[in-house]
Amino acid sequence: MSARFARLGCIAAPLLLAACSSTPDYDGGFAAPRVLNDHVECVPFARAESGVELFGDAHTWWDQADGLYERESEPEEGAVMVLRGYKRSDRGHVAVVRRVVSDREIVIDHANWLNDGKVYLDQPVLDVSQDNDWSAVRVWYAPGGQYGARVYAVQGFILPHGRFAGAQTARN
Repeated sequence: MSARFARLGCIAAPLLLAACSSTPDYDGGFAAPRVLNDHVECVPFARAESGVELFGDAHTWWDQADGLYERESEPEEGAVMVLRGYKRSDRGHVAVVRRVVSDREIVIDHANWLNDGKVYLDQPVLDVSQDNDWSAVRVWYAPGGQYGARVYAVQGFILPHGRFAGAQTARN
């Protein structure tokens, strides 16, 4: 069992929170996307997977990271992708970049995407922004076996290894 799955078990068992996922039949050169029934939400999952020590709702992470972590507009392996709220400004989502495939594709791990109590691993994400700047993405929709129709706004990527010297961890 990898350290990554061991960390998942450590956070999933005590929290027993809802998570989201599904397993598509994807043949785009990625590892087959997988789903785990670990019952964890996106925030504790992203924190455990990335090492980014932020707390509170996903929609607050981008602002919380200011001054604590480097924030970038381009994806990087291990970074936390922060999606802006959709439908309402008090909603958001965080996911961990597993791999950068190309300048327009990444693979992420995330939880609670479809509010179905699952963790999604190896999920493709496509940059659909007009300027190729990762400001808008489509996320794999496992039940349909294709990218989802909805376009999500990306606030950016929080780099876990880029912590600023002397910064204190924000807690909410």
